[in-house]
Amino acid sequence: MGSRSQNLVLPKGAGALIQGLINERTGMFFDNGKRDQLIDKLAPLVIERGFSSYLDYYYLLKYDTASRLEWQNVLNALSVQETYFWREFDQIRTLVQILLPQWQAANTGSTLRIWSAACATGEEPLTIAIALNEAGWFEKASIEILASDASSKAIERAREGVYRERAFRNLSAGLRDRYFEKDGSGWRIKSDIHRRVTFGIANLMEEEQIAPFASADFIFCRNVFIYFSENAIRRAVRSFAKFIKSPGYLFVGAAESLIRVTTDFDLTEIGDAFVYVKRERVI
Repeated sequence: MGSRSQNLVLPKGAGALIQGLINERTGMFFDNGKRDQLIDKLAPLVIERGFSSYLDYYYLLKYDTASRLEWQNVLNALSVQETYFWREFDQIRTLVQILLPQWQAANTGSTLRIWSAACATGEEPLTIAIALNEAGWFEKASIEILASDASSKAIERAREGVYRERAFRNLSAGLRDRYFEKDGSGWRIKSDIHRRVTFGIANLMEEEQIAPFASADFIFCRNVFIYFSENAIRRAVRSFAKFIKSPGYLFVGAAESLIRVTTDFDLTEIGDAFVYVKRERVI
């Protein structure tokens, strides 16, 4: 593969064109310092298509009406699947201990919807399900957990529900043993928790794809915006605000800030966590 990829032609200006198109369609931003990394990740796809030039691949992605399947290959090649159980748990603790009791008091008989908007291989929504189960919430309320990712390969793995030791570096052995069963060299999530999460594919830049998920009470979109351009973040958050229920709560990663990109949500400290709360519009 190495020698074949070296034979690919990258015409002057083609790298910038590809960089811009990837950002527009996926949200992911490879700045000029990372453009070579982007080109390297795409090389196998260019070769697989039988092209000798990246420009031909660009034209396929931009203009070919049958390129939707190819875009899925691109998303699979570029997506970052670095996650683990019990990551940044303060926000989930705030959800379970503070926000859910408030929601239940105001929504008797309703179904609570939680969406993990960039779930990678499923550790985040399964963490939420485990935390809810530990607190007895599935017996106290009707709860629907939705989870999506732009990568079909990531969703396949999430639906499979088998995880390596690395995914458990923040999870206690007691909880691991309670909710997982040994499966070869990995651990399989037990079905009674796995079935609590409904997994699907959604590109955050495609409003029609996220609409079925985003009409939720709580949205978790953590540690994906660090890979997005500011404009792409603005587009995604605008879509969240359009569909989220009111009052709506949006959780992003600790390293991420929406202060400069949205007026639809206010940053609020609740418990030990920071949460973006949908701003009420004054008419």
